[in-house]
Amino acid sequence: MRISANSYNGTNGAVIMYVDMNSYFASVEQQDNPQFRDRPLGVLTFDSPNACIIAPSIEAKRFGVKTGMRLGEGKALCPQMMTTTTRPHRYREIHVAVMKVLTSYCDTPNVMAKSIDEAVMNFSSYKLVYPDFREVAYRIKEDIRKECGDYIKCSIGIAPNSFLAKLGTELQKPDGLIVITPDNIDDYLATMKLTDLPGIAKANEKRLQTIGIRTPLELRHASDALLRRAFGGVVGNYWHSRLHFRETDLYKNDYRAMSATRTVSQVQRESKQSLESLLISLCTRLEQRMVKQDVFCKEVSFFIRYKDFTSWETKIKLADPTQDAMEMRSYIYDRIAEFERPRNIDTIFNNRTMQMGVAISNFIHGARIQYSLFENKIKADTARKTMYNIKDRYGKNAVRKACETIRPNEMADAIGFGSVKDLYEGDKFNKYMLEED
Repeated sequence: MRISANSYNGTNGAVIMYVDMNSYFASVEQQDNPQFRDRPLGVLTFDSPNACIIAPSIEAKRFGVKTGMRLGEGKALCPQMMTTTTRPHRYREIHVAVMKVLTSYCDTPNVMAKSIDEAVMNFSSYKLVYPDFREVAYRIKEDIRKECGDYIKCSIGIAPNSFLAKLGTELQKPDGLIVITPDNIDDYLATMKLTDLPGIAKANEKRLQTIGIRTPLELRHASDALLRRAFGGVVGNYWHSRLHFRETDLYKNDYRAMSATRTVSQVQRESKQSLESLLISLCTRLEQRMVKQDVFCKEVSFFIRYKDFTSWETKIKLADPTQDAMEMRSYIYDRIAEFERPRNIDTIFNNRTMQMGVAISNFIHGARIQYSLFENKIKADTARKTMYNIKDRYGKNAVRKACETIRPNEMADAIGFGSVKDLYEGDKFNKYMLEED
């Protein structure tokens, strides 16, 4: 389902509740592992001194540890910080349990997972069912605690639109509950900086300051026309609407692009075969996602970054749309060879490699694919879809492509704070995404 973002919807007394899980990955680890409880903890991509901290616990954040820091930086701020590696299947399991709680309060179309650790609920048609939405929020918190454990906490914001409800979750952490209304919004905004607003980073802050807007309160009381000038068009209208309780963000959108990116461990970078296997794994991850969405891509991008901060990247436009991992890998290898050959480079896959990623875009829905009479791609595409249907039914290791058996543990599963469409969209719920690698 796609609802255009380029339209304003009047609130008509809308009631939107935003649920934001606190330090989610770290909290799950603390719930499952008593030795981590009430102690600074960093969840890592892999076990290495150079690993990235993808989720610090609430206790670690108090020492200044932030998401995205290298382990060394985090340890410098908090020497006693404990560490553990990520377990994506477990975070998905808890996410599903949280969503089950939320959908027990209003029906599924009114509950939208915004990411693995955030969801928004539209209670606008439930005002006769629930007389007190603050009480509903407390009940949701208690049900999450009962279903998932004492260490799984959330902050909840309630407001007439989803932006202000999300803002409410930012104002009180952890385990907060904030209700934003026309009567109190100015009081909250008066305590904040522009960059405290979700979606206002340094660049937008500078734009606003250029026209004399220096605080969120001034932003709220600026005219629609002035904000159009500041943001260069309709985005200014959206900001005016958000801060005046109109809805602009409560929608689902189709994929415009998909990507798979991994930071490389010390062990992996010492082996060219490991790096090449990692590339296959990245392509296979994207193949899986395209099959579940029933789309094919017409553009493939690849990048590789090195320890000295240099990088190499390429973008490939395809004559024929593809969904196949090994085809994507072949296109990337051809482009790499074109780069290496005239420069007498042995390989771009070397022991200086820090990160690599593959991205795909320019999608075509499967129903619109036109096959040549002289190709055998129809059988290959049907077989691929059948394989993933078998994985859905019997588990992801029930059947494997040959490329999945080449160093299968080179790329452990990973998960980000972004989209969870892969769990919910497509023909079926992807049960095998809840399985451990």
